[in-house]
Amino acid sequence: MNSNSDTFDVTIDHAFNFLSPEYAELFDSSAATAFQHPFWLDSLYTKLAAHAGAKRMVVVVRHRASGALAMVLPLLRVRRGPIRTVEFADLRVSDYLAPVCSPDVFSQLIEDETACREIRRLIRPFDLLRMTKLPDGRLPIENLLAAPRRVSMDTNAYATVLVAPFEQWRASALDRSYQKELAKKYRQLQKKGALSFSCCDDSASVLAALDVMRKFRGPRFQAQGDGDLLQRPEYYGFYSDVALRGLGSLVRLYAMKMDGNLIAAVLGLCHRGSFLVIMSAFDIAGYKSQSLGALMFEQVARDCIERGDQMLDFTIGDEPYKKLFGGQPSPMWTVVQAGSTAGAVTLFALRQAPWLKLAAKRMSEFRLFPARTSTPAR
Repeated sequence: MNSNSDTFDVTIDHAFNFLSPEYAELFDSSAATAFQHPFWLDSLYTKLAAHAGAKRMVVVVRHRASGALAMVLPLLRVRRGPIRTVEFADLRVSDYLAPVCSPDVFSQLIEDETACREIRRLIRPFDLLRMTKLPDGRLPIENLLAAPRRVSMDTNAYATVLVAPFEQWRASALDRSYQKELAKKYRQLQKKGALSFSCCDDSASVLAALDVMRKFRGPRFQAQGDGDLLQRPEYYGFYSDVALRGLGSLVRLYAMKMDGNLIAAVLGLCHRGSFLVIMSAFDIAGYKSQSLGALMFEQVARDCIERGDQMLDFTIGDEPYKKLFGGQPSPMWTVVQAGSTAGAVTLFALRQAPWLKLAAKRMSEFRLFPARTSTPAR
């Protein structure tokens, strides 16, 4: 599987160790996102891939002279009915997808025709190559794969810039009337009992919070598509594993409690001065008129600012609440390439008749494109 060139060697490493020191070093110097973190990818491949019937396919590029890692492309082979797809390691849990590589090395790799040609050879055969959830302004993976130009997705990502002190950010990000509304509801909530807000700092509190989150989210998202992923044992195991291993470094789990009982929680990732929201849960039945979600995100923003974060990233999805907190939209992109006649026919049909996506989503035995789950419903 090796390809020798003047600069790079390319292999497929099915047993690649994402917890290795060399991957950690590559990740730290790369333009990758939090969703390519060692803990995240290791857990995704070990906890989720087998349940999804996906086969790991990790493209590993090394500097020929030194043997040092140059790029890692974490992919999966997934059969969706008769269609063979090659796609990023996502499985509905990641919001941003990117090659793990520095911009400088990526530019060198693009210029190495032999290495690029070998990468394209190794990822075949496929009917469809799907590279979705590409953040704006990131490495042009379509150039590496000789794929068609990226096209925008039907959804955006949203983030708000944080400034200290909290009061200054609040005044600039939130509409004045909304500030007054939240202040009023926070006072009302405080009158109901002993209200507290904290960040979970040990394994017991993390597991307890995740368990309550699962209970809150089940009924709320039951009618939405495939429902809530936390209700599935393999996904609950994935999030629990990442939260426990990443506690204090990659992961923060915020909890709001009333008289010692959890009533709201937000799970997110910390990466380069940003806090990325990946999941939230609220006791809507017990606090219908208190806007628990909004009050919780306001407290999350306060804590992030006190920690010195520069960005609160609400990630992918066009939910209206994100704009209420000053979230600015950023386009998301997708690259799709047909690799066979069957793939070309499928791609043409999906582009010409969008209703087929919905039909396919409802057919569990023939799912071409799994439902894109935005942050709250993940």
